[in-house]
Amino acid sequence: MRISVRGLATIGMFTLLAAAPAFGQWFADFENGAALPGYNDVQVPRSTGTLFSLSEELGARGTYFFRVRLGVQWKARHTISVFAAPLRVRAAGSVGRDLAFFEETFPAGTPLAAAYKFNSYRLTYRYDLVRKGKWRVGIGLTAFIRDAAITVEGGGLSADKTNVGFVPLLNFRVLWRFHERWGLLLDGDAAAAKQGRAEDVTLALQYRLSDRVALRAGYRILEGGADVEEVYNFALVHFLSVGLTYTF
Repeated sequence: MRISVRGLATIGMFTLLAAAPAFGQWFADFENGAALPGYNDVQVPRSTGTLFSLSEELGARGTYFFRVRLGVQWKARHTISVFAAPLRVRAAGSVGRDLAFFEETFPAGTPLAAAYKFNSYRLTYRYDLVRKGKWRVGIGLTAFIRDAAITVEGGGLSADKTNVGFVPLLNFRVLWRFHERWGLLLDGDAAAAKQGRAEDVTLALQYRLSDRVALRAGYRILEGGADVEEVYNFALVHFLSVGLTYTF
């Protein structure tokens, strides 16, 4: 199953337009900054592949990232949004043993180039349980489609393990407005099961320039993976980010 970015954007946009009442308040959000790899352990397939680290053995490098979200809020407490976040981390190096990955075996010492792709597309509904005084607390559900791939090449050989799948996530958002213009935001999607887990959570300081524009800066963590027969992969990425939300 392969889903194009254009196809996902079209489906998400029509879903959002159909679900959002005409009197809703629309918003657009953009976030960008530096993505810094943590651990990234890979074994494909789980039973016969070589367990290796993209970050420690192949030296994964930091990269620029961006995320976009379009949403609508109505009756004060209901929010629905579509979201896209492409991410690609590159690495290069060699390992001191034969590396069996997917359908190829790379001899020990072969100079290797690798890439870890984790593109994320989401449709989220959230309901604000608390909208009182300085606090805004909401909880909801996210339909998450991942477009993931790990590529290894070197010595004239190349192997590319792809995975496109759907995962339901729990969505949450907590905003503490400790000042007229300043706030502290905790926001994310997360889920865990026997086969794996996923967490995408940010903690950011927010500043409202006006009724329409809010800026923020903070730290985000993306962590998770799967442990199944087809693939073993758990990865951690740290993000230093700045963002902007514009309300129409």
